[in-house]
Amino acid sequence: MKLVATTFVGLEEVLAKEIEAIDGKHINIGTRAVTFEGSKKQLYRANLELRTAVRILQVLDEFQVKTEEQLYNRVKAFNWPHYFDVDQTFAITPVVHSYLFTHSHYVALKTKDAIADRFREELGRRPNVNLLTPHMRINIRIQGKNATLSLDSSGDSLHKRGYRIQTVKAPINEVLAAGMLKIAGWKGDRPFLDPMCGSGTIPIEAALMAANIPANFYRKGFGFQNWNNFDAEQWEEILSSAREQFRTPEVPIIGYDKSLRAVKIIDDNLREVKMSETIQIEKQNFLKSEAPFEEGLLIMNPPYDERLTREDIGAFYKKIGDQLKQNFAGWDAWIISSNMEALKEVGLRTSKKMTLYNGPLECKYQHYELYQGSRD
Repeated sequence: MKLVATTFVGLEEVLAKEIEAIDGKHINIGTRAVTFEGSKKQLYRANLELRTAVRILQVLDEFQVKTEEQLYNRVKAFNWPHYFDVDQTFAITPVVHSYLFTHSHYVALKTKDAIADRFREELGRRPNVNLLTPHMRINIRIQGKNATLSLDSSGDSLHKRGYRIQTVKAPINEVLAAGMLKIAGWKGDRPFLDPMCGSGTIPIEAALMAANIPANFYRKGFGFQNWNNFDAEQWEEILSSAREQFRTPEVPIIGYDKSLRAVKIIDDNLREVKMSETIQIEKQNFLKSEAPFEEGLLIMNPPYDERLTREDIGAFYKKIGDQLKQNFAGWDAWIISSNMEALKEVGLRTSKKMTLYNGPLECKYQHYELYQGSRD
């Protein structure tokens, strides 16, 4: 079957490598998505294991469409009662970039009508729509005159791992955090520090990777579990195999935050993933701290400028740079920020930089190699 894993801009190549690791075939990298071929097993594993995927879609049909009537007829032609029951609810997710169809809501309405009418003709009644928590999510994408009809096997977005009980303001997305760790080369083989960890997302993702725990192992459920062809036995085999590969991280994973409230929130989240003994959280002001080890990997997501003036944020980033230079020689440091001017104030030479998106914000993700002594 043809599958599509969606992701964020900048994480496509990372996601493609993850798909290769679960034996996906014919992998093709696009923009914010990677397509591949796989069996039901790969569909299940993709939802469970892919750390940088947002959703996993199973493509049902690809066709050209120029009118609403063509769209309605093509969607209605599917044997929808084969995929889900009339007593289940469904919802349509439209993604439309077309001069032929200018209103995504109308595309969703025609798709919904076609599915409902197919049920009504075969069974005499139709399933209800539930926009918030449907049993079945159906994706219709129209690009120009090219349409793709898919089943959303994930249900809720895969960034909802199941461990985030509480958050601080503007928490970083779990998928983005995992992507940042993979780009930085995190393999759980050296000390890790997030010195401004907020609700603890980056350290938790680092710990899950170091412990070889699948990204969504603690999640409550997936969309494919509501499908008529759900194979509970195969799913349990996949979960059992994953459990057997858990391991205890061999390196320290540390998070700092100067807010006592944030530290308490992280403690609650850690209990959900049974990581209270794996991750060390400290109430600590990074700018006044010493490096906990001689070398390691540091990733930070500092404030961008929400509550600080331009002058203050520039001075703040300069202090970050000074702290890294003076106290973290020997470390690899990565900083993500949407404030390009403030990043210049860090004052350190970047060895790598790339563009990522934190929600709608375009960010730079920059690597600093903090050599001891001179680089030469």
